[in-house]
Amino acid sequence: MQISGFFYRIAFVGALGLAVTGCKQETPKLDPYDPAKMDLKPVPAKLSTERHTGAFAEGSALSMGSELKPLDPAPVKTIRLDTTHKIVEIAPGVKFSAWTFGDQVPGPTIRARVGDRIKFSMTNRSDEVMPGLQLSSAPMMHSMDFHAAMVSPQDKYRSVAPGQTIEFEFTLNYPGVFMFHCGTPMILEHIASGMYGALIVEPREGYPTKADREYVVIQSEFYVKPDPQDRKVDGQPLYVLDGDAVKKALPSYTVFNGSHNGMVKKPLPAKPGERVRLFVLNVGPSKTSSFHVVGTIFDRVWMDGNPDNQSRGMQTVLLGSSNAAIVEFLIPEAGQYIMVDHHFANASQGAIGLVDASDKKQSAADLEHHNMPATATPNEPMAVKGKLDFESKCLACHSIGGGRKLGPDLAGVTKRRSDDWLAKWMQSPEKMLVDDADAKAMLKEFNNIPMPNQNLNAPEIQQYLKYFHWYDAQPAGAAQPASAHG
Repeated sequence: MQISGFFYRIAFVGALGLAVTGCKQETPKLDPYDPAKMDLKPVPAKLSTERHTGAFAEGSALSMGSELKPLDPAPVKTIRLDTTHKIVEIAPGVKFSAWTFGDQVPGPTIRARVGDRIKFSMTNRSDEVMPGLQLSSAPMMHSMDFHAAMVSPQDKYRSVAPGQTIEFEFTLNYPGVFMFHCGTPMILEHIASGMYGALIVEPREGYPTKADREYVVIQSEFYVKPDPQDRKVDGQPLYVLDGDAVKKALPSYTVFNGSHNGMVKKPLPAKPGERVRLFVLNVGPSKTSSFHVVGTIFDRVWMDGNPDNQSRGMQTVLLGSSNAAIVEFLIPEAGQYIMVDHHFANASQGAIGLVDASDKKQSAADLEHHNMPATATPNEPMAVKGKLDFESKCLACHSIGGGRKLGPDLAGVTKRRSDDWLAKWMQSPEKMLVDDADAKAMLKEFNNIPMPNQNLNAPEIQQYLKYFHWYDAQPAGAAQPASAHG
């Protein structure tokens, strides 16, 4: 027993010695997020009454649209984003009274890298009348909140009055895709009115992969209602923020890069075999995004845009409000790859786009299981809503002016059927097929494929009727057909 214990102690000490020796041979890893190496003492902000009167957005690090410019190598990025109130078109025929950074929604995208210093300035120009337009909303206080900054909010993010200018600096300490937005109460209303954008911060050493294409995709919600004063813009009704809907998180539109189906009409170009990198940010302000690209798999996903947070082979990326991700994927073959919020209630409101890697013009037939553009635009709010709903729910089975599909062409439907018949049909087609002779004949004509019940409520049915009446009242050739071929 004593000998056995002796050898046990020798083995234990030997093993301990090897462990100690092994520890001595390891080189401690440097922490890339060591606070001791971060700039945590930015200079105080400066507030003045000096009004800037030049361009609303300035800086070589800014990208104004979906395509992301290459990184500016300068270690100091001088950025100006002035605030304005202006009219933007968020959907066909929907002119919205927006508040902006840099005179656009979303605001321009800023691109920088860890260690860079941002020198930011902003004049509140909400009291200026935009060219050709009257003020759509009263001037008010605004501010800037950068999620990428580590600063005192009371100093840097203070609200400034119309005509005032704020300037402040900060150093970028972490890589990622960060939201910026107005932080003036009510913050919910300021974001819902269009005051948001993305600041992309690359790692010091860059990304571990090489991309052939880089694009920014910002998802957001709009909550709108027709202007109570019945004002119009270029003959179209003006829409304003619906305060009740925004508080209940009941959006009218959910969109990519500020426009309903905007990246369907202007797809993001790519080629077969290329690696595409998307910088995806969900600004909300209140809904979650399930970002998906039809026809490919995300080879790499870096949550919040930081390569340390890597996942491989993902089908969908779940993003809460102000969450972001960099997603990369390969284009396997020629085709049109549909970007969509797989929370399809959001997709039906306009959160859809295309990565176009084909040589042919896009057609609705290729994309009929998603919402596609239909006809020219009516100018009555209910008809506009009916048009957008038709694009979201009906184009897979019906055209309007483009010929028969699975169901009848709906051009001229208000001349063939009464409003009462159409309302009953849209409300409960299965009941109509029991005892209505016309419904039974139509079912037989169209290969016994019944129309599914869309569970439409009374206001939605009235919106469809308004749209159908508008289309049927147009002169011949005035309204573009909505069909299988666009």
